[in-house]
Amino acid sequence: MKTLITGASSGIGREMARYLAEKGWDLIIAARSTDKLNKLKEELGGVNVRVITIDLSREQDAYDLYDHLREENIDFLINNAGFGAYGEFGDVPLENEMALIHTNVCAVHILTKLFLKDMKERDSGMILNVGSMAGFSAGPKLSSYYASKNYVVRLTEAVHEELRRSGSKVKISALCPGPVKTNFDNVANVKFSMKGLDPRFVARYAIDKTGQGKMIIIPGFTMKAAKFFSHFLGEKAMTRTIYGVQSKKSGK
Repeated sequence: MKTLITGASSGIGREMARYLAEKGWDLIIAARSTDKLNKLKEELGGVNVRVITIDLSREQDAYDLYDHLREENIDFLINNAGFGAYGEFGDVPLENEMALIHTNVCAVHILTKLFLKDMKERDSGMILNVGSMAGFSAGPKLSSYYASKNYVVRLTEAVHEELRRSGSKVKISALCPGPVKTNFDNVANVKFSMKGLDPRFVARYAIDKTGQGKMIIIPGFTMKAAKFFSHFLGEKAMTRTIYGVQSKKSGK
């Protein structure tokens, strides 16, 4: 069995690679940092691990990644690569936002679509798109990130229903965690006010639930409760609440 993990050099992606290696999966780990990927490969002895250095903020790289692996019969695609950009919408540099959109949206869309076609033909395979609790609302101060994760969540939900209706054995899930102890805050240039979940727990929970065919995966009681109570707030009240939460984060 073979898994492709994007954004595998740190955080949730790295923990997913470790967990799948424990389960005996062969791995293709992709990210921008060759050194970090090679270090992870050395750690994961006992399974076949291939390193691919790629920058998914460049749209063509997503197509190139698929073309390079299209004959590999990928059994499990994990679209984990992504990052955020903190600040007022008018203040965040446009080039940062376009890189975010290419990574968080375009790459996920391209890889999901191309690998899904192959999986449907084989009638087997799994896709895990890493979204966020941000994918259920608007996010002042992290507007582009929230919008990108909304895309990931809604796309995954739609494809999940299409697969269910067709009787396909292919599974697709969206992981929607709250804050996780990863390098996200450094990349987004922000310090979080809420304690993050252990990425090891999140990774293992997500992979197990994907195998069970769960559409939306929310690790941790606190975020499950937050998702439940959010239904009782209107869109305007929810957006105002999130603005308050985001404003408690301090830029570095």
